[in-house]
Amino acid sequence: MNELDLSGLKCPLPVLRTRKALLSMAPGERLHVICTDPLAGIDVPNMIRETGDVLEEQRQEASRTTFLIRKAGKSA
Repeated sequence: MNELDLSGLKCPLPVLRTRKALLSMAPGERLHVICTDPLAGIDVPNMIRETGDVLEEQRQEASRTTFLIRKAGKSA
């Protein structure tokens, strides 16, 4: 599983970096994303709906939001 720590980055950087990371991944691979930007809790799920990938988990812990995303593929 890949991990992307985007702590400290502000909108739109978390979404842009997450999208870029997903583009380089193979179908079925997972990406664990860590964000501290409060808007990421809205923006990342919206981006995932657009890309067709799968948001397997979203957690809010204090000032940190984490996402577990599975890269979709043709067989998904």
